[in-house]
Amino acid sequence: MMMISSVLVIMCIALCAGAEQYTYHTKYLDMPVDHFSFATNHTFKLRYLVNDTFFQEHTGSPIFFYTGNEGDIEMFAQNTGFMFDAAPEFGALLVFAEHRYYGKTLPFGNKSYDLNNVGYLTSQQALADFVVLIRHLQQNQDRPSPVIAFGGSYGGMLSAYLRMKYPNVVIGAIAASAPIFQFTGLIPCEAFNRIATSDYRSASPACASSIRKSWAHLNNMSSTDAGRKWLNENWKLCKPLNKSSDINELKDWLQNVYTSLAMIDYPYPTNFLCQCMPPTRSQNIKYEVMCQQLYNSSMTDKVLLKSLFKAVNVYFNYTGSANCLDIESSATQNLGDLGWSYQSCTEMVMPMCTDGVNDMFEPSVWDFAKFSEECYDTWKLSQILIAPSSCMEGRTYPLLPTLSSAMDFWTRGQVVEFCPVSPPPHMQLSYQKGLTTWTCVGRILTTQCLSKRQDFFHKNRIRAWIRNFHLLPPTTN
Repeated sequence: MMMISSVLVIMCIALCAGAEQYTYHTKYLDMPVDHFSFATNHTFKLRYLVNDTFFQEHTGSPIFFYTGNEGDIEMFAQNTGFMFDAAPEFGALLVFAEHRYYGKTLPFGNKSYDLNNVGYLTSQQALADFVVLIRHLQQNQDRPSPVIAFGGSYGGMLSAYLRMKYPNVVIGAIAASAPIFQFTGLIPCEAFNRIATSDYRSASPACASSIRKSWAHLNNMSSTDAGRKWLNENWKLCKPLNKSSDINELKDWLQNVYTSLAMIDYPYPTNFLCQCMPPTRSQNIKYEVMCQQLYNSSMTDKVLLKSLFKAVNVYFNYTGSANCLDIESSATQNLGDLGWSYQSCTEMVMPMCTDGVNDMFEPSVWDFAKFSEECYDTWKLSQILIAPSSCMEGRTYPLLPTLSSAMDFWTRGQVVEFCPVSPPPHMQLSYQKGLTTWTCVGRILTTQCLSKRQDFFHKNRIRAWIRNFHLLPPTTN
């Protein structure tokens, strides 16, 4: 369960081969470790990135503010091209704020994750960091700048929360793939994995069925010495399976592969979370390429497992350069897996479950007691929160356009239903095909009609927010 939570970030970015390298200045600001009590006066350096190429100081030009995710902020800055593309049109100052406890923003240095220090890692403290930074950016302005928050996935949640909690600081937020409802009692635990399955089923019903059958074959093969030897040799495992329980680590890795491969389903080469096969003109969908190896769900155990190994090569080794399958290697060193492990045990508890019937995964119930034990073993947490902090609760979304997609695993956790307190329909956007966060990566998609539609929608909302901020009448052009 905790592994699935760790991939929340994936939806917001992709690392494009040959993509333009965006430029910025790196700055630091002293920040209180604790914004909400007087228990400590300790401070730390919060890193943020600034591009002021098009900013018109003292004129009320806007600030585009990226709310950092659970990782190195430079990775996100290099993969949020929409902000850079829109900056010239609006004369905007671009700011990318790093989230505390990630990247180089470590409040206690290499002791930040010590049990007596890690407790200051919360979304509320991070939001307060962002507010302090925004006020710092405004302090020398003769005319205040309207601030618009941007973010995707967990960063999108923070953008939404920032607008909700501090509406006097942020006039609007663009939150892509932001599952602000993905918590206990709000969304069924099976929703995420059922949507993941539907993506693969859309590529080929046999593909989803083959994956579903593979779990039993893996369990059977790993139950004997001969079966484990066969898997070690045919799957070229860097770390061999020595006992039957070792198969659990491989199965966890596979489940992560299936969700990751669909979530980085960008129509261009990417090495963000894998050395993925680049798309061709007719093969933009990476899991569709993978599913070409799983065309027959009637394959026998060894035949199916050989085909499955070929299929996952799309994820980790399409070039053939890897000598063995290393399931312990990290997808990227820029993601803060340790920090997210802590957050997923405190504020970001997102229940996940599978039944193996309506989804393609091995059956797994959401066991909160077991989850709590794991969190206690790792972080010695005596109490687990099972919902977002009270300051984030409720279903009011002022000036918050939300983007969703039928292929987005986090759709059920997003604002997609129209109800009396939801944003009006003109402030929502839903796509039946394609990931909502393509717009993040910038110019590579400016010729795609989907990206053009998103671009038009976003910029119109930004214009309206800025116009309202300055109390100007609408323009006619």
